[in-house]
Amino acid sequence: MAIKLDQKRAIVAEVAEVASSAYSVVLAEYSGISVENMTALRKQAREGGVYLRVVRNTLARRAVQDTEFECIQPALTGPLLLAFSQEDPGAAARVVKEFAKENDNLVVKAVSVGGELLPASDLEKLAKLPTYDQAISMLMSVMQAPITKFVQTLAEPHAKLVRTIAAVRDQKEAG
Repeated sequence: MAIKLDQKRAIVAEVAEVASSAYSVVLAEYSGISVENMTALRKQAREGGVYLRVVRNTLARRAVQDTEFECIQPALTGPLLLAFSQEDPGAAARVVKEFAKENDNLVVKAVSVGGELLPASDLEKLAKLPTYDQAISMLMSVMQAPITKFVQTLAEPHAKLVRTIAAVRDQKEAG
């Protein structure tokens, strides 16, 4: 079924809008995946904050033009799906990696973050990136550590005195 020019423009505009605000993109070849599995992948993507779209390569080239994902244009060959991370840089990589464990037909072709085209082998690194909440908690623990150590240091002389008095009391009771 042929797509009309207005529909093509709408698809390009939609993908371009998503690409302009996305953190990363994963390109994966989906040949041989059943409709049920593709529906499951789309559901996982929605739940993970990932925009997943199968687009003709010529339309995808136009959509990513003048965005930081312009670097993926040479990798747009064959039947590909585009997975854009909307919430954090590793979201699309985590969804695709998790789905690819169960489905050998989903083959990652390329990954792009920060305007750089990376090989498919870097999917693992991108998937291991912390989410926003994890990054904030890591930052807070690093910021809190010196204060916690300072308070422990201030409390130690008093605690040592209490332990010493308790030891003397136990010694007198035993003797």
